[in-house]
Amino acid sequence: MLSVNEIALDIVEDMLDFEEELRIKSKRLDNGATVIDCGVEVPGSYQAGIMYTEICMGGLADVDIVVDTINGIPFPFVTEYTDHPAIACLGSQKAGWALKVDDYFAMGSGPARALALKPKKTYEQIDYKDDAEYAVIALEANKLPDEKVMEFVAKECDVEAEDVYAVVAPTASIVGSVQISGRIVETAIYKMAEIGYDPKLIVSGAGRCPIAPVLENDLKAMGATNDSMMYYGSVFLSVKEYDEILKNVPSNTSRDYGKPFYEIFKAANYDFYKIDPNLFAPAQIAVNDLSSGKTYVHGELNAEVILKSYQVEL
Repeated sequence: MLSVNEIALDIVEDMLDFEEELRIKSKRLDNGATVIDCGVEVPGSYQAGIMYTEICMGGLADVDIVVDTINGIPFPFVTEYTDHPAIACLGSQKAGWALKVDDYFAMGSGPARALALKPKKTYEQIDYKDDAEYAVIALEANKLPDEKVMEFVAKECDVEAEDVYAVVAPTASIVGSVQISGRIVETAIYKMAEIGYDPKLIVSGAGRCPIAPVLENDLKAMGATNDSMMYYGSVFLSVKEYDEILKNVPSNTSRDYGKPFYEIFKAANYDFYKIDPNLFAPAQIAVNDLSSGKTYVHGELNAEVILKSYQVEL
């Protein structure tokens, strides 16, 4: 079986070989664990964002950046595709590990989850687990992890601390913006699984999503990066069998749709649980049913909201 940790480790090693070019910085901790700063104390880069995203997807996706326009205004866009969507997106990339050690907190994603089985239900759903001797974790945080955090990850993954690698980037950073937009296919597949569609029926997935400008703080950046997917992210999927429930995937099926996420979050008194979970989805999907040859399109792109979210001044 494919090992997302072993494949991702190759990308990690490339990052370590080109730190200066990527504007990142690594540190080997006293317990032997390796932390790669991609935006906490360094500027990071678009290329580092691409590699971070590919690491998150267990090396089972190709990711690139192109420039396109929204209402005539140029923005960078992530483009990506994977032929192993269930493993790459749910088994690796999904931010399914809320990692808390003392006063350190980060959302964990990436291949290490497939060793720690975080959450176990996901791996039962896609019938996958990894048994690599190395653990690669991606942390969305504005603080770098210490030895105690990395020891915790090692223990949960049943590997030695010296065999744990963490790539770290805050939300309000170049790499943060890239890697969150790089979750566009994942958001579709996650939503499909949540509404009852078997992710093992998805054969391949491709996505395109604008990369949010870096905003003034992590809270504003969280809003803009989510809006990138919810209001202007598009996904094309090939599936073994289409189901009518897939019309419920796009974000415009949510009761909270229509305003920038920061405004929605603020109105909910910054309580995620008061927000309709159906909002966390791509703006538009096209689904190619391989059994019939038909392609079904649901959702829409919304330039007005995305430009407001990006704080664009004309």
